[in-house]
Amino acid sequence: MQDVIPHWLTRQADISPNKTAVELSDGTTVSFKRLKEESQQYARKLASIGVGKNCHVGILSSNALSMVIAIHGISYLGAVAVLLNTKLANNELRYQVNDADVSVLLTNDEMKEKGAALDVPAVKAFSEVNKMEEKPVQLNMEISLNDPFTIMYTSGTTGFPKGVIHTYGNHWWSAIGSLLNLGLSEKDKWLAALPVFHVSGLSILIRSVVYGMPVYLLGKFEAETVQEAIMKQGVTIVSAVTVMLQQLVDQLGEHRYPAAFRCILLGGGPVPKVLLKKAKEKNVPVIQSFGMTETASQIITLSASNALEKLGSAGKPLFPAQLKINNAGEDGVGEILVKGPMVTTGYYKKEEENLKAFKDGWLATGDLGYTDGEGFLYVVDRRKDLIISGGENVYPSEIESVLTGMQGVKEAGVTGKDDPKWGKVPAAFIVRENDKLTEAEVRQYANTKLAGYKVPAKVYFVDELPRNASNKLVRDRLWKLLQ
Repeated sequence: MQDVIPHWLTRQADISPNKTAVELSDGTTVSFKRLKEESQQYARKLASIGVGKNCHVGILSSNALSMVIAIHGISYLGAVAVLLNTKLANNELRYQVNDADVSVLLTNDEMKEKGAALDVPAVKAFSEVNKMEEKPVQLNMEISLNDPFTIMYTSGTTGFPKGVIHTYGNHWWSAIGSLLNLGLSEKDKWLAALPVFHVSGLSILIRSVVYGMPVYLLGKFEAETVQEAIMKQGVTIVSAVTVMLQQLVDQLGEHRYPAAFRCILLGGGPVPKVLLKKAKEKNVPVIQSFGMTETASQIITLSASNALEKLGSAGKPLFPAQLKINNAGEDGVGEILVKGPMVTTGYYKKEEENLKAFKDGWLATGDLGYTDGEGFLYVVDRRKDLIISGGENVYPSEIESVLTGMQGVKEAGVTGKDDPKWGKVPAAFIVRENDKLTEAEVRQYANTKLAGYKVPAKVYFVDELPRNASNKLVRDRLWKLLQ
């Protein structure tokens, strides 16, 4: 028997009809009642082009109110939203829409031409759907938590990307787990600048309808705009990754955030300690977390009470989740395994991959880490990024953390470089704050902070580091620069 709850948007519109659901930077606000009505209208219009239960609907759009309405509209029909990264090349997108069996593709106006080239049977811009006639159809008034709601693709840095299936229950428990950790204030307003086509962005929309909380939706991340929202628009929580935090700390200067601002929820992997200390000095409330597409956003998070005491830790599992370290070495570092109701049911049409990734309900994350004596997790690196140099384990994030503490270094990325003697040696890519910084100075500085085998054998100065749509460093592309 399936677990069934009232449709979350319909329920929230009934409880808090006039409360703001979505707020835009131009001052536009949408209540939960209006969001429900427009989403239901949109659902009936989608029904007129054949969208129904279990239909796979692709969405290719940057953050926008029309995208939010489309996602909720899809849920009223029992269809599945396949969220697509707008930064991907056509051949990458074509693979994903074919792999996910997408029959209808929705886009914003800017993406319509790109979408039209993807060989999907029906491609419609949001604005085109808005002009369609509504078809009388029975809309879902309940949600079955075991039903699939979304599919999102992993980055695909190791082979072809995989479609991660999220059920309504995965999203529900992710929201509940976060609530039990961070709590909820009547004044809470969560800023969404991370892409909604990534789970970190989408999860904010789900929390909104579950909590009855406004989302401050931005089309993209700009430090100045985000700071303005925190300072003057009542934003209390911001989801961010490392490079965003760096820009926000720099943007803050000598100012201080309002007392009502609760936290920057930080994800995206290990963070340089120098940055965390800098944020602490400016009283920027940073709460680290660990999560991935497969866990429907965060699954391990530092509580506010431990944020300063456990600097650098991702925290402990959210209430409904579990954690263990597999095959730990002498240093305690091993692969991070997680389990819980927010963890995906599996990859779409990838039975062999599912058998590899899941065992007895545990998900092998591919990330390396360790827990301290109190059970707090410290994420070391991705297993695929580990550099084995002369038999020694070298973690790129550790070197990056040291290098970003050097004056004149703005950003740093590290990957493994082939070496005839040691097998692999670390190579650093650095974005300089000025052109006077030299490779010799970087290596000399690293020598004072790191063991010899961890010092970059080669330093490359670049204008920018390769990042994905969420601004996370993509080390796989660093490695390709060496080829």
